[in-house]
Amino acid sequence: MSNHEHHALPTVRELLLLPEVQAGNPEVIAGFAGEDRTARWAHVVAGAGAPSLLDGGELVLTTGAGWPHESSALRVLAQELTQAGGVGAAAIMLELGAAFHEAPRELVDACNRHGVPLIVLHREMRFVQITQRVHQRVLGAQTEALAARAEVHAMLTELGLNRSPVDYVIERLASTLDAPVVLEDLSHRVVAVASHGHDTTEVLAPWQMMGDPRLPDLATRVTVEARGTRWGYLTALPGPPHPAGRHTVLELGAFALALGRLSDTDGEQWQRLSSKRVFEALLGGRYRNDTELAAQLTAAGLPLEGRVLLAATLRGTGDFGGHATLEHATLETALRRAVAPEGRVLITGEPGASVADGGPVSVQQPTRQTGAGLSSHGGTVSGARTAGAAGNEALLAIVSLPPADPRLSQSVARQVPALAARLAHELDMLVPGPTPSSWRAHLALATPVTAQHSLRSLVASIEQLRATGRLTPTAEVGRVTVQQPDQQQLAHLVRSLSGAPELQQFTLDMLGPLIEHDRGVGPGHAGDLLQVLAAYTEHPTNRSLAARQARLSRSVFYQRLELIERLLGVNLADGRTIAGLTVALLAQAQ
Repeated sequence: MSNHEHHALPTVRELLLLPEVQAGNPEVIAGFAGEDRTARWAHVVAGAGAPSLLDGGELVLTTGAGWPHESSALRVLAQELTQAGGVGAAAIMLELGAAFHEAPRELVDACNRHGVPLIVLHREMRFVQITQRVHQRVLGAQTEALAARAEVHAMLTELGLNRSPVDYVIERLASTLDAPVVLEDLSHRVVAVASHGHDTTEVLAPWQMMGDPRLPDLATRVTVEARGTRWGYLTALPGPPHPAGRHTVLELGAFALALGRLSDTDGEQWQRLSSKRVFEALLGGRYRNDTELAAQLTAAGLPLEGRVLLAATLRGTGDFGGHATLEHATLETALRRAVAPEGRVLITGEPGASVADGGPVSVQQPTRQTGAGLSSHGGTVSGARTAGAAGNEALLAIVSLPPADPRLSQSVARQVPALAARLAHELDMLVPGPTPSSWRAHLALATPVTAQHSLRSLVASIEQLRATGRLTPTAEVGRVTVQQPDQQQLAHLVRSLSGAPELQQFTLDMLGPLIEHDRGVGPGHAGDLLQVLAAYTEHPTNRSLAARQARLSRSVFYQRLELIERLLGVNLADGRTIAGLTVALLAQAQ
């Protein structure tokens, strides 16, 4: 990796075009490869002891007066000039005439060897004119660099005062440098990336090897650290020079990010941002093909090669007894520990999550209304994707496991996935003591896919889980309830279509009278007809079992069924009626 700094200092090539230099009829006779070297000052030297006065990077002007003529002494002098300050002079201008009629061979050889341009002036010059003009250019460049640095510093200060998110800071840095910028953590997982019009796959290519990235030449990299603690790296890929210096701009950016990191002691913002970026690409279609999608997943720390990927959602159900942020932290920590150490997982809140808790904003979806009663109450039929009470927001996750990992297996007897059992074990150790015993973690697992298959199938499985929401669990272990599409195919199909207006209208037509009745008050309005109907449709041939599930006596349960038949005008013994009501309940279920 190269950290060469590119300032707006004048290059030797540019200085050769100055009228004051052209007046001396200049000719470059050695060190041609160094014409792009920058000059930070101009210095007139004379005598053999002159090199000790140089710091390196100066344009050296000399007539050779006082120089030795012996070959060995000239060789030493030439070496000192071309290596002054460790970098050598920017260039050497030798006026031919009084001391030398031609450039000494020893000086020509040294300049060619070290890439320092050697320029002979064939006319007598007033060096003061050249030095004045060069100094004007140098001071102008330094003034421009200071102004540019102040501008960048002011921009980053404003971003800090505005509490701008990390990804926006990275975007501004990329715009300032006119080049892609990448923020990575200490494990070289990409936290944020601003491709700045470049191909994302190519930008992230160095980070796809799951190790220290091999950056291209002229890439600039700085550490993000403060108070002796290092958190990550900030990298700008090759781009044009910047007046303040690319390295300086990145250092200012790293300092701003470090200040933000100091206030985020747990690193949650960086961790959330990395996952959020990937899920936004997945769910927002912000990728062109599987290759680009794989690059983003791998760069975020999710291995794909030879792995099995599993989409999942995880949410709390019931009263957690604490703030939603604690519930989310408990669920996320438990899931990370459940897949460790061989597995990797990316976790984020539902899209649209609030900044405060990382969960989704609670939004009631409007529904089509039928009848005066429903219109007055504004009934919500498809409420599965409504956040509801605090703590019911879903976490989205993608798990990467080795193909033979036992957590991909499933117990045949109880149909409890091994991953769910491991999650229950971790929750037992993490859930606070005061948490009510009724609280559960609801885990929805998609069908596993391999990276060799199209990654779009992974995207489809995530979308299916989101569209389905929370269903009646198919298994339970400890505090974990589980739902799986291969065991609830009809429910998943219906819920994935629940946003269709036709299905919403069908649901209202089928269940509208029961919804209206359940909202009523007074004698005969127990508010449990939907619950009774759900229990009945689940066990239509065993009313005693359905009554127990509804937690009602058989006589009261039968009375509720008679009321349902009367309100809906149906016969609950008819198979087609039961099928229609089952579909409506699945579409409506919370």
